[in-house]
Amino acid sequence: MSGAAASSDWNPGAYARFRDLRLRPGLDLLNAVSRMGAGDLIDLGCGNGALGEALKARAGGREVIGVDGSPAMLEKAGQMPGYDSLQRADIMDWHPRRAPGLIFSNAVLHWVGNHEDLMPRLAGLLGKGGTLAVQMPHQNKAPSHRVWLSLAEELFPGRIEKMGTPGVMAPVKYEELLSRRGQFRLWETEYYQRLVAEAGSHPVRRFTESTYARPVLEALDKDEKADLIRRYEEVMHAAYPVRADGSVLFPFRRMFFTLTV
Repeated sequence: MSGAAASSDWNPGAYARFRDLRLRPGLDLLNAVSRMGAGDLIDLGCGNGALGEALKARAGGREVIGVDGSPAMLEKAGQMPGYDSLQRADIMDWHPRRAPGLIFSNAVLHWVGNHEDLMPRLAGLLGKGGTLAVQMPHQNKAPSHRVWLSLAEELFPGRIEKMGTPGVMAPVKYEELLSRRGQFRLWETEYYQRLVAEAGSHPVRRFTESTYARPVLEALDKDEKADLIRRYEEVMHAAYPVRADGSVLFPFRRMFFTLTV
């Protein structure tokens, strides 16, 4: 699920822990695609391949190609149905063999910087009638995400800028970048997710540590990591109280847009 092959690769098992919750926004994005061009369907940042079968069902005979920078994720994607081929590539450098009919990117482009250049470049790769469809978490100002960074800065001053956490621009920026290129739609959805606690951990910590907090935690040694997690969980118990059954109702906002050229 990364733009490039990181020095420390993604953990497919940790990512898949909340598979159903992560899958639903991708299916919602795919259902919002009303038109495609004649070219291939590109699953850009395909991760472990959870959406390959759904993309193939919409392909209408077109090839479905998964692209990702993580060898571990591509290995998992290769075991999933739906893909005609897989490519390992950095999203910033990736270029299709021929003009795609759909570039579909679910919950990955927030890991790739320089959206001012990236989004127009991706739009420019589409064939006639093609669609760019993107979903990204828009949760960075919520306690679940913001507290990782605020605590890390408090505990380890000056190191936070090097941790590489993901981010997105303001929605209006995407509209300004892309709306003149074709039919553009932009919306947000807040999903209320029931997260179940695991022994000795807050559910929100488990949900965020394998994705958003991953670069923060990887930058710390064992004792630093334990200290940050302990402090983070204290705040999460106040921000997202655990109910009597051990679960949390967790609101999670996501940004979507489609552009058909």
